[in-house]
Amino acid sequence: MADLRKKNDGNSIEERARKIFPSGGFGNLKADLVIESGSGGRVRDHLGKEYIDFVLGSGPMLVGHAHPDVTEAVEKQLSKGTTFFALNESAIELAEMIVAAVPCAEQLRFVSSGSEATLYTMRLARAFTGKEKILKFEGGYHGMNDYALMSMAPKKEADFPQPLPDSAGIPTSVGESVLIAPFNDLETTKELLIQNRNEVAAVIVEPFQRLISPKPGFLEGLRELTASEGVLLIFDEVVTGFRFSYQGAQGYYGVVPDLCALGKVIGGGFPLAAVAGSRKLFDHFDSEKVGASGYLPQIGTLSGNPVASVAGIATLKILSKAGAYEEIFETGRVLMAGIEDILKSCGVEAQVIGEPPLFDVVFGSGSLDDYRAVAACDISLLGKFNQSLRSNGVLKGDTKFYVSLAHTSEDVQRTLEAVDLSIKGL
Repeated sequence: MADLRKKNDGNSIEERARKIFPSGGFGNLKADLVIESGSGGRVRDHLGKEYIDFVLGSGPMLVGHAHPDVTEAVEKQLSKGTTFFALNESAIELAEMIVAAVPCAEQLRFVSSGSEATLYTMRLARAFTGKEKILKFEGGYHGMNDYALMSMAPKKEADFPQPLPDSAGIPTSVGESVLIAPFNDLETTKELLIQNRNEVAAVIVEPFQRLISPKPGFLEGLRELTASEGVLLIFDEVVTGFRFSYQGAQGYYGVVPDLCALGKVIGGGFPLAAVAGSRKLFDHFDSEKVGASGYLPQIGTLSGNPVASVAGIATLKILSKAGAYEEIFETGRVLMAGIEDILKSCGVEAQVIGEPPLFDVVFGSGSLDDYRAVAACDISLLGKFNQSLRSNGVLKGDTKFYVSLAHTSEDVQRTLEAVDLSIKGL
């Protein structure tokens, strides 16, 4: 263990990271945490401290870390080769499983990240409709591409549909192609679509936006509205795909989009994502069917690589077993109810929002139906709560408890004990 902590002329591993990485880390979790290993629903840092893990690699590890079925599949593939830049049977099998499960999917293309997947859904929508604008919802997270980084987490309020860039380096012209609407507000969305019906190619939405559930009728209304206005509906299911149900949010909420982006779970912990949708849309990836002017080239060095594919196959086989989702949801429900009870008993102005596989504590009151309502809550108090949880052996991201199939009743009990200590400490 000492070799991990002290190398390179006696510098600690954290000091080494600060020298080589901007801000000392990858840009994900805080840079003062170095994870050495993970097993089931727990991880261990380089100092040997164990945590109950609700980060789950930012969601991919739905069946837990180092699941023996996934590990075995990957180890078998490694001796056969890791990537070929060509078709391989494992990628074909995984694609068949996804198409059989996801309601909107007749065909798909693999990519390596969720940011790629959402970018291609928008590009494909433009190619198919011949229109250029995309309508997205304020606070919606669609990865790190330029279009996704418009009003993802705006620091100030702007009148709809004006977009605000969330990053330096984004061309001004990108903002001219994006319209912003408030999530869960069907009337405003309808008004914006009607005003721009001749320019909007697609509406992209997280069916479950970060932690905010759709109001009854919102997704159904979006589906009806986009169909009537000749606009494609894109579900960003990078997070919810195979998490909310084996059919994703499409199955969970009973609304089928034209296109979807998938990621995280389908790669089983390896870089893999996908764009899925109807056959008529995917003709644009075939130059022989649409000609040069309609052709959408898509090339990726690691797209559909066999290591990620066998990990994805093993993961989906585990999730397809009877009772898997019932177990995940029951674990989440017990955690949510237990945390709510602790908050009430301590008299803290906070609430638990989300769905059993994915939720968090929000330090605020009232109805939290859109980005602005959630953003008005006490973020600093949430940060203190998260840090206290970590001190008490529970690891989560800035926002979100990701629940896994591997979390045990002991994990749940220890988590609730840590929450109790942390809330009382606040």
